[in-house]
Amino acid sequence: MRLPGPFHIDKVLEHEWPGQAPDFVLRSVTTDLFRQTRAGQDPAFSKPETGELLMSFHSLVVRTPRGTLLVDGCVGNDKNHPLVPGWHQQNWPYLDRLSAVGLTPADIDYVCCTHLHGDHVGWNARLDGDRWVPTFPNARYLMAAGELKYWENYHEVAPGNPYLRPWTESVLPVIEAGQVERVDYEHEILPGVALQHAPGHTPGNVVIEVDDDTDRAVLSGDVLHHPVQVERPDWCSQFDIDPYQALETRMALLEQLAESGAVMLGAHFTGPSALRIRRDGNGFSYDHAVCD
Repeated sequence: MRLPGPFHIDKVLEHEWPGQAPDFVLRSVTTDLFRQTRAGQDPAFSKPETGELLMSFHSLVVRTPRGTLLVDGCVGNDKNHPLVPGWHQQNWPYLDRLSAVGLTPADIDYVCCTHLHGDHVGWNARLDGDRWVPTFPNARYLMAAGELKYWENYHEVAPGNPYLRPWTESVLPVIEAGQVERVDYEHEILPGVALQHAPGHTPGNVVIEVDDDTDRAVLSGDVLHHPVQVERPDWCSQFDIDPYQALETRMALLEQLAESGAVMLGAHFTGPSALRIRRDGNGFSYDHAVCD
């Protein structure tokens, strides 16, 4: 799926969840509350008949005249996620879908993880025999220095934590291969493509701003897990490390998007993953952005 916005942006799908209770993702949000929202009635993002929300796991690939960037590497194949059966030891045709948009792993110049949760780093590395090796052999893997430091420290003080597998299977292999570049929060990846610090979901979480002087897009990562958070930004994710900071960041991003008219591309938005944000009274609403 070609998405609107500057340069050439493709969505590369790994997998979708067919339906989840709202409170699996959003703190204390009941099915009845979810059904009262616009997104809860939008079949692109929910199952109105059951009150379940839909979620996608995909990468966004930005092609510019100066290079190709892949943002967020989903869950990955052969990864160990015993606490999440739907992710455990999977075999998805992700690389075939990358090929379907005309790219091979060797064509990727940069990989950027908006943060280092397991569903955003999985395709950093693939299994080769009994070793994890970088999936994208020619890429520089860009990670915000503050985010990387947080997880390095976390693993030192909590070596038995549930995030250890993604770290050892998907982050350490690219560090040890010498392909990781620790960058500042405001780092410019390519002309017109830059990071912006967006803390809360994790301390070093970032979004990616893409601007070619005629149009603009923001790859919003997990600042919003679901489009319902456009109209209800106060509904925080179960997975936000600092929900108060996450709310502040989400409100600031929505204000920015409503003011600029930029396209928002969510990391977990199903179907037409591209939205334009507008003010709606004292809050916000969204319109689907047309995809090619």
